[in-house]
Amino acid sequence: MASSQKSLFPGFILIALGILLLLPKFTDISMRELWPLIVLGGGILFFVGFFVNRTDYGLLMPGSILTVSGLVFTYCTYEGWYTMRDLWPFFLVAPGLGFALMYLFGKREQGLLIPAGILLGLGTLFLVGRTGFDYLLALVFIIIGVLFLLTSRKS
Repeated sequence: MASSQKSLFPGFILIALGILLLLPKFTDISMRELWPLIVLGGGILFFVGFFVNRTDYGLLMPGSILTVSGLVFTYCTYEGWYTMRDLWPFFLVAPGLGFALMYLFGKREQGLLIPAGILLGLGTLFLVGRTGFDYLLALVFIIIGVLFLLTSRKS
């Protein structure tokens, strides 16, 4: 992006935020419905920043956290905050996704895979547990454990 275009970017962001803040004054939309979109928009801006300059792969972490959180908050705003009891594992998935994206689009640093795997695994485990299909997850763990035992005996 050219230098003159970079200087325009903050102006556009501020104008968009101003319009968003004025919407409740002129429409039936309240700030209680709009604030999650600000979080979501912030996350999307981090992703845009990464795609503008692909060497800044550190932008993927706040991008994933804010985007996933914004999506969860938006869903809860319209469906009811009681749904958060089932959606909270996404707050583990969000940074896990950030670590995974940093690995995929960055320098392939192996150290990023450990927190990515732990957070994505725990988030997925808790999400599946909230759905009522946790018995299937238990069977998957047993099968994977048996496979580990069988393959370790051949070594």
